Amino acid sequence: MSGAVITGGCLCGACRYALDGALAPGGLCHCADCRRVTGSAFGVSFRADKSALSRTGETRVFRKRADSGQLLSRHFCPECGSPLYTESEGDPDGVFIKAGSLDRPDALTLERQMWMASKVPWADIPADIQTFDKGR
Repeated sequence: MSGAVITGGCLCGACRYALDGALAPGGLCHCADCRRVTGSAFGVSFRADKSALSRTGETRVFRKRADSGQLLSRHFCPECGSPLYTESEGDPDGVFIKAGSLDRPDALTLERQMWMASKVPWADIPADIQTFDKGR
């Protein structure tokens, strides 16, 4: 997806963003903070250049020092609470876009996972569980 405009936003539509450029490969993070901020077993995000990001709607920001020692600024919609992106003092030129906020999350490829020491044991999806194309 090179040279395209990548778009995304929150659940209620109050916050939208666009990225001008290629969609970089993403990664999984198994740290406790990413689990809590996503409400899931891990976070999924990808890095983008901050200069390529344009936004509409005001975000709220929650700042916390991560286990890595870096101060993270997590941007989310103040209306619906959807996590949108994170900024890190360790990468002042980048933003880490939350994959779930993409309009086309199917375009994202994954290349890494980190904080494996914090991975929950049930995060592997067993092949023999029931699956449904839509609700059961």
